[in-house]
Amino acid sequence: MTEHSRAIALTVNGEEVRETVEVRTTLVDFLRERLGLTGSHVGCEQGVCGACTVRLDRVTVRGCLILAVQCAGSTVETIEGMSDTGEIADLQEAFVRRNALQCGFCTPGVLLSAQELLASRERAGDGVPSREAIRAHLSGNYCRCTGYQAIVDAVEAVARARLGARANTSSPSPSSGRAGEGSFPRHSRADEPHPTSLRSATLPEDGEGLKTGPTPRQGLAARAPTLPSPASGGGKEARP
Repeated sequence: MTEHSRAIALTVNGEEVRETVEVRTTLVDFLRERLGLTGSHVGCEQGVCGACTVRLDRVTVRGCLILAVQCAGSTVETIEGMSDTGEIADLQEAFVRRNALQCGFCTPGVLLSAQELLASRERAGDGVPSREAIRAHLSGNYCRCTGYQAIVDAVEAVARARLGARANTSSPSPSSGRAGEGSFPRHSRADEPHPTSLRSATLPEDGEGLKTGPTPRQGLAARAPTLPSPASGGGKEARP
């Protein structure tokens, strides 16, 4: 080791790495040339195009603007590592299905930036980002092939799918659990409408109640007790 080189230890895609590197070596060059992780590409080398995007301690950064020696003790994740863990599997599938990539040079960086956007909104409990928000977040990733339309389509589709999956996971099943604990009570009478049906019910013009259930008069008649008739010695017939 000389004054122009340093020994560093860091974690790359879950594996501990110990190497001696020149102090001027950028992170993306280190990943590509020393570790053989060529999914991160070298483009403008000025931090503008986004082709060299990697994740450093859970934050996306430009690999051409950071020196490898600055990453000592840190955790680095590349497109290879995120693909292996399956974290972006749905994004990758959506990109293929919607033809959101052509030459593929920018795609690794775009995928990492898109995942950063979606993950941040999931942690915040936000909904699907607008198309304008998606474009703004991906504005640092240049694509010369697709015109971005298909990229935005793919990211938006994955955002909607993930939101739907979270909603299905957090919502209790109507037929499970106990009443009063986020579940609907079971109904034994067929003439009683399910509570959810009342949300879409409409009031009739004659004002005799909801169309989804018995009218107030019918309900009253059903609850009225049976009184004895005059013939049985019970006196006059009582009206409910």
